[in-house]
Amino acid sequence: MQKEIIIAGFGGQGVLFAGQVLAYAAMDSGKEVTWIPSYGPEMRGGTANCTVVIADEEIGSPLVRRPPAAIVLNLPSFDKYEPLIQPGGVLVVNSSMVDRPAQRDDITTIFIPANEMAEEIGDRRLLNMVAVGALLAMLPELTMEQVKAALKAHLPQRHQHLLKNNFEALDRGFEYARKALAQMPA
Repeated sequence: MQKEIIIAGFGGQGVLFAGQVLAYAAMDSGKEVTWIPSYGPEMRGGTANCTVVIADEEIGSPLVRRPPAAIVLNLPSFDKYEPLIQPGGVLVVNSSMVDRPAQRDDITTIFIPANEMAEEIGDRRLLNMVAVGALLAMLPELTMEQVKAALKAHLPQRHQHLLKNNFEALDRGFEYARKALAQMPA
């Protein structure tokens, strides 16, 4: 098994952190992992993306050209990565920042209002965990329990008080995607 994931958006949306959480969850469960960040020179507002590769065996290359899974948190990322997803792949789209429908019908696309859901929880910065939760509904390689354990184990002590809200964001994203998948035609 090998699964490649791209997470993309603007700086400040938690793109790199979302990838780190997935990488830690896989690593802590005994899988091979690579995590490669990429971002523009701007601290916030510039482009940011990361690739995560999860495998049972040694990873030959961390480069990802045609991922089977992606999270895109803004329109430029949607425009860039939707055409690159492998047929049969999955795409989580932050509908709060994307104003067009999917162009492809050979992939599973979940549109989730991540910004609004994060604000309902009380912290707009949680949009990344809402999106990760949605991806977990379609990513059998990692469980919600593994991701929550990784957050608890790797979140710095000074941020441990944020765990409850992060867990809620993951759960809400997961449930939203699960319901959306159940309503899709077979």
